[in-house]
Amino acid sequence: MNLKNNNYTLSKTKTNTFVANVFSLMFTALIISGIAAVWFATESMKTFIIDMEGGLTTLGWISILSPVGLVLLMGLGFQKYSAQFLLGIFLLYSTLTGISLSTIFSIYSTGSIASTFFISALTFGVMALTGYTTKTDLTKLGSLLIMGVIGIVIASIINMFLGSSLMHYIISIIGVLVFTGLTAYDVQKIKNIGNQIEQGTENSQKMMIMGALTLYLDFINLFLMMLRLFGNRD
Repeated sequence: MNLKNNNYTLSKTKTNTFVANVFSLMFTALIISGIAAVWFATESMKTFIIDMEGGLTTLGWISILSPVGLVLLMGLGFQKYSAQFLLGIFLLYSTLTGISLSTIFSIYSTGSIASTFFISALTFGVMALTGYTTKTDLTKLGSLLIMGVIGIVIASIINMFLGSSLMHYIISIIGVLVFTGLTAYDVQKIKNIGNQIEQGTENSQKMMIMGALTLYLDFINLFLMMLRLFGNRD
């Protein structure tokens, strides 16, 4: 009995450590993004993102388009690249994402950005805790949520041409629901990985980085969807 209890305790400790490391890296990336966003939102730095005519500069376009390529690079190069390389790409990704997010300060009031960030953080925290503690298997929700993300992307592209405010509102509501669900689903998946993976290996470091990227994307997208719903435009 004691041996079983000891094994259970060791397994639980291993899982908790892995999940804690994932969240620590995710929070580090969010801090980097926040600093970059606030810095490039200042009058002296804004000109590096937005030109005199109100369009995007070269750096502005890079900050918006390159993160997609970096995420694909990390996903497709998971087996090929080292953990250190993937970490560097992730930190670069969080910096460029922060730079692109600086433009929201030109659209929404600072107060509404702050309040929406708080609401998003609270929602994310509740759903992360739910995903970690629930005994319900959320695996079946995964495919539905991924389909939801694909639907949001397609609908958003279509609405770029339609310019429908109603469609914009509906997409935002669905987006909040999808990324709220994904938070719980992804945290449970990360917990399961932490329970199975061998700690201290190169592969575990890579999985930790990819887990942090996944949660980072969940939070950022949840925040942006909520901002579209609740943000007050200047």
